Amino acid sequence: MLGLYFDGKELSVVERALPKPAKGEALIKTIYAGICNTDIEILKGYMGFKGIIGHEFVGKVQEANDLNLIGKHVVGEINIACGKCEFCMQGLGKHCPDRSVFGIQDKDGAIAEYLTLPIQNLHVIPTDISDLQAVFVEPLAAACEIIEQIQILPEYNVLVIGDGKLGLLIARVLILYTKNLQVIGKHERKLDLLKNQGISTMLLHDFKEDRHSFHIVIEATGSWKGWEMARRLVRPRGFIVLKSTYVGNKLFNPASLVIDEVTVVGSRCGPFKTALYLLHKNTINPLDMITKVFPFKQWNNAFQLAQESESLKVILEF
Repeated sequence: MLGLYFDGKELSVVERALPKPAKGEALIKTIYAGICNTDIEILKGYMGFKGIIGHEFVGKVQEANDLNLIGKHVVGEINIACGKCEFCMQGLGKHCPDRSVFGIQDKDGAIAEYLTLPIQNLHVIPTDISDLQAVFVEPLAAACEIIEQIQILPEYNVLVIGDGKLGLLIARVLILYTKNLQVIGKHERKLDLLKNQGISTMLLHDFKEDRHSFHIVIEATGSWKGWEMARRLVRPRGFIVLKSTYVGNKLFNPASLVIDEVTVVGSRCGPFKTALYLLHKNTINPLDMITKVFPFKQWNNAFQLAQESESLKVILEF
């Protein structure tokens, strides 16, 4: 098979033997793989990962011990837990200290013709969800995680900082729970996708900061400046939900968090079943977020486009 390999410095297409599923795993033929901001961060050194990158995918099961899975179109959760430790026993496998993470840590990922994942990580795609929609299940689940972590009360003012792929998905989820929602970003075209759904937006250069004006601030810019802005805008005893991951070490004084009794919530992977339900009910349809679909052989063009500021979801087709 062919796969897109990162050696710590450069991306290149490599030819590999077809992966052999380990015990309890399935062999999956990739149909589509999405390029995520985390993939871009990996190219800058995030997690020190070397291997086949990518973790957003939809594919067709080729081999599995569960014969009912053969031929089914599936997506997969990215955390591969040991299944034996204290965290796994409490249903917190995504925090297993011995986990590998698909396409991110110690496990080859999805930008390849074939991949393997544990059967327990797989979710069958209902027939009324298209394969292109299914590419969004993993990031949409990450957006849904916020609702699992924080109760949004009716009186809360909520702000999303960032108009990238994840920021737009977060806004589309949160508007189902509160109308007191605002999104700020740098790109009018991206924000227009939210305006069309009745979500209040504002361009960053038009936004007049009012310190301590939001009960909940979701930081989804991928930039340290986003964190600094979130800190200025959150109310005392408010919540900052941190969706960004930053390459390298950052210096900051946490004293103000203590003084204002601010709760910082790290938020990562989320519930696939909730994401699939929202797609199944057509409550959220992310197809307008697709910038372009490239054949795999044009991977270099795809990654270049994915890194342009005006781009949203760029997808590779196999």
